[in-house]
Amino acid sequence: MTPHLTWHDYAVLAVYFVVQFAVGAYFTRREKNTETFFVGNRNVVWWAAGLSIFGTAISAITYVSIPATAYASNWSSMFFNLGTLFLAPFVAMVFLPRLRLANLTTAYEYLEQRFNLLARFYGAAVFFTFQLGRMGIVLYLPATVLHTATGMSVYYSILTMGLITTVYTVMGGIEAVIWTDVLQSFIFVGCALLALWLVYAGVEGGPAQVFRDAADADKFHVFDVSFDITTASIWVAVIGGIFANAYPMMGDQTVVQKYLATASPRDAAKAMWTNAALTLPIQLIFFGLGTGLWAFYRQHPDQLDKSLPNDAILPQFVMQEFPVGLKGALIAGIFAASMSSLASSMNSMATVSVNDFYRRFVRDVPDRRALLTARILTGLFGIFATGSSLYVATIEPITMFDLFLKFLGLVGGGLAALYVLGTCTKRANGPGVLIGAAASAAVMYFVRTSSVHFFLHAAIGFTTCFTVGYLASLALPQRGREQPIRIEG
Repeated sequence: MTPHLTWHDYAVLAVYFVVQFAVGAYFTRREKNTETFFVGNRNVVWWAAGLSIFGTAISAITYVSIPATAYASNWSSMFFNLGTLFLAPFVAMVFLPRLRLANLTTAYEYLEQRFNLLARFYGAAVFFTFQLGRMGIVLYLPATVLHTATGMSVYYSILTMGLITTVYTVMGGIEAVIWTDVLQSFIFVGCALLALWLVYAGVEGGPAQVFRDAADADKFHVFDVSFDITTASIWVAVIGGIFANAYPMMGDQTVVQKYLATASPRDAAKAMWTNAALTLPIQLIFFGLGTGLWAFYRQHPDQLDKSLPNDAILPQFVMQEFPVGLKGALIAGIFAASMSSLASSMNSMATVSVNDFYRRFVRDVPDRRALLTARILTGLFGIFATGSSLYVATIEPITMFDLFLKFLGLVGGGLAALYVLGTCTKRANGPGVLIGAAASAAVMYFVRTSSVHFFLHAAIGFTTCFTVGYLASLALPQRGREQPIRIEG
């Protein structure tokens, strides 16, 4: 295979990037204060917020890794990825109504109002640390996959995604982030559907033959009812998926900020349900795409470049089979998935920096100064993401990413438990829940070296924090706050 893109493909990419600039420029005129820049004056329509959450969750890593997983093995991990759907009723009926009782801007303000300042800093620090490590990887991994399969320069891809995302996010704030996410969601879902159609059309015998061959090879294997906690059985996948999604849905500012940008608790719940409802269809598309690729290259083994890693299987098919111009569309879809995740990270980190640190310690900050600070910080985070991504292109990045995933595994489940303790109990208090968080991290340090399947790690961390945090709260004299109390600053 000689990978190449034509000028038609680059023209499609250019149009896509121009539209991103245009969206940012349009919203620049509206961003006159921090309320607009951070939460869009709380007037964002629910379906746009929901699509933005969906777009942020589906990174380019997911875009290429799920088809690669289904291509190489089977569908056994699908139920783990459906954790959002199983957790949605609790978030909609219990968590969101309590979160929206106060006029919050960040998820971590709630922790101070319900517990104490240290809990707020703990939540903000976990979020910040993971995002700083994640941003560069979100740009690097899809860039290197595209380079492997298409020959596109890794550095060109990183610089293009980083620069354009930084500019439109600085200009347009959360509204630009949300509305570009909406556009990007349509792009990458549409491109995935196009790839799905071309894959199945390219198999002799069509979809029926794909299903027969895949069934014979046990490629649709999902239901392993074993109770062995060292394997990815259905029980392990479902339980693990629920708790693994607890932190993103309740404690991740990139998601919570979209809830807070809607007009009411009811609209916030609709946004959350929009994301949850799209989870199953997109999983079926990506897993089905991977299985279709397996069937296609089974019939056309001479077209398979075995020197490429599995993650490059979808870009390889695109370069071989997509018509001129549509190759650029699929690459735009992969770019869109990366840029959506990066834009949300940049804006959310600026929001946390200003509200959880700057305004918390510097009283009576003029709103214009806070807005300027937010724009500057957004730009700096974009520069950091681009620079760190260029840097990891020269080293072994997977090791670095693994470190940050291990960090989130240590503390993510515990942080999610803090929100559940705050919304579901009256006796939990600040010192108690922080003891629970520390105990959770300590337990997870040893669990990560055990034979327990990694799907269950978040569940163990959550359960430890919740149990120890509640018992410690009962043993300590300080009383927890039963209702969120508005704290100025």
